[in-house]
Amino acid sequence: MEPRRRERRAIAVVGAAALVAVGLNIALSAVAAHRRRKRRELPGFTAQVNLSAAEIKRIADRIISKSKETYDSVATVPLDKVSFANVIAPLAELDALQFPLVQACVLPRMVSPSEDVRKASAEAEKLLDSHFVLCRQREDVYRVIKAFAVKGERIGPEATRFLQFLVKEFEHNGVKLSQNKRKEMEKLKSHIDALNLKYLQNLNDFTKFLLLGEDELAGMPFEFLKDLEKADGKFKVPLTSYHVTPILEHCKVGSTRKQIAVAYGQKGGKDNLAILENLVQLRHKFAKLLGYTNYADFAIEPRMPRTSRKVLEFLEEMSEQLSDVANRELSILKDLKIKEEGNAQFGMEDLLYYFKRAEEFKVDLDIGEIKQYFPVSLVISGMLKMFQDLFALRFDEIKDVDVWHDTVRLFSVWDASSSDLLGYFFLDIFSREGKYAHTCVVTLQNGCLCSNGTRKVPAAVILSQCPIEFDGNSALLRFPEVVRLFHEFSHVVHHVSNRATISRFSGLRLEGDFAEIPSLLLENWCYESISLKMMSGFHQDITKSITSEACQSLKRRRDLFAGLKMKQEILLCLVDQIIHSSENVDIDDLIKDLHPKVMLGIPLLEGTSPASSFPRIAFGYDAVCYSYIWSEVFAADLFVSKFKDDLLNQHAGLQFRNKVLAPGGSKDPLEIITDYLGREPSVRPFIQSRTRNSL
Repeated sequence: MEPRRRERRAIAVVGAAALVAVGLNIALSAVAAHRRRKRRELPGFTAQVNLSAAEIKRIADRIISKSKETYDSVATVPLDKVSFANVIAPLAELDALQFPLVQACVLPRMVSPSEDVRKASAEAEKLLDSHFVLCRQREDVYRVIKAFAVKGERIGPEATRFLQFLVKEFEHNGVKLSQNKRKEMEKLKSHIDALNLKYLQNLNDFTKFLLLGEDELAGMPFEFLKDLEKADGKFKVPLTSYHVTPILEHCKVGSTRKQIAVAYGQKGGKDNLAILENLVQLRHKFAKLLGYTNYADFAIEPRMPRTSRKVLEFLEEMSEQLSDVANRELSILKDLKIKEEGNAQFGMEDLLYYFKRAEEFKVDLDIGEIKQYFPVSLVISGMLKMFQDLFALRFDEIKDVDVWHDTVRLFSVWDASSSDLLGYFFLDIFSREGKYAHTCVVTLQNGCLCSNGTRKVPAAVILSQCPIEFDGNSALLRFPEVVRLFHEFSHVVHHVSNRATISRFSGLRLEGDFAEIPSLLLENWCYESISLKMMSGFHQDITKSITSEACQSLKRRRDLFAGLKMKQEILLCLVDQIIHSSENVDIDDLIKDLHPKVMLGIPLLEGTSPASSFPRIAFGYDAVCYSYIWSEVFAADLFVSKFKDDLLNQHAGLQFRNKVLAPGGSKDPLEIITDYLGREPSVRPFIQSRTRNSL
């Protein structure tokens, strides 16, 4: 996943704000098509998606003007006259209006064929980002909102939750602080940002290499070696992940693996360790200014666990529950090493190599051959059919609409039973110059109930970089690309299934832990025969779908040594959580103490510190590295409890759609999942399902 989204940002990868231009009535040029199209009116959908650079600037100026006008109006409400109608409703309506307009300005940065438009879009994003921060720092507006909260006027649960979110957003921006304290907070933020960038810059500037002889690289494929430069008769091996990972996976020489692992593990070095220690102390100061005991509690409060203590308990339970199976997995790897290298100590440098060796023995799968069963068009059509069948949806393609490129397709989404219109999605999945390089979902329009009683429906874009068919040859996807596409389309279904009343709770603007749970749940269908067969077919004869044996092998490959792999993640998450929940922790000593305990006695590589080259812990996921594991565990519980025995059970799919997806952010996500399961979620289903095939 990308670095953690900021609430104020105009756009992000999965879980971003809505994108649509409201109130514009201009026929715009479809740049890629080089011809004029009349905009087609679509029920419940007001988006325009082809803005020029000038139009982007004009709309951004309008956004700021309207925002100031609304905030000024709220600020003038006398404290003894506050009501939902004159304080909260205007801000909710502003959010419903502004987010679509904001995102209309920002989407072109990711998709426009025009460099000028992309540049204008990026500039608008920076301008609007700064503006929204200033809005949430207005003391005059906060006083009025707080006065309404104290008044205790009876409002509905969704409106109450919106009010709570507003109060927290203002308070996290320092409105309760004195002017001096606020200046101190801003200095801390600037210092933290500068250190974040320095930490990342040190990693990017790391250009060291090793010179290794051909005998030291025994086992490496010819294709790998032929691309390496030579110096003094040896191969020059850059210490980048692109080169290091293949060596750790394939090199038969244990001393080479260790040499590479140690050298790469020193990336960032003492400089980054010092930066991280400084960062942690500054973050604690920042959190204490805002009234929190430590930084972890500040970062986790708006997320599902709510407290750092809950996260630590979760990680420790996971580590303990995995220990038995991880020990058995480690014994298998040690036996393999003894057979191949003699009675040598097993180290961290050996994990990837013996994972690969064990996979060769235990998984009968040619991953290159598997690719031939996933033509892009077949994957898309099969994926759409599966989601329609499972969730009782109907997708209708809409032709002759204004889009930003000729390869973009638009679909409407309907409830298959009631024929109610639920939303729209655009497929922009083929590669082209200037386009955002990763697979993600961006929401174009949030669903909400308008003040006039009409409803706007959700709309989203799924972006990817799939290859285009050439000379009649089918474009093929690697299996990981299939999984990513499936994962992201699950976010689309989550978005269009949303039935929240307030725009703030539509879209994918959810607690970070919750936003990923449905997509991680639905990834399971990528490893089951019935669903894989629906979206596969040999590229030269699509009637021949992937075999059941290959499906089983893909699943086994995913789960192989799941215990040890998860233990590695837990180690880093524990380090992240402990340093951000306690002060004056010596990070080096902490890792040296934790490493053998979590990793079952495998020693830390001498002279290395994972904290010096772990960007997530420094920037983007600070204090919330646990989130992905949390989401995986919840997703596994949902899958095992509700879907595992009948993967295409539409009744189960409808229940999930209505009880888990439909509320969006309008309810507490832990309550949503607990109510759906009829109990509190457990780690056991993950442990049992993922480790059953791990040996």
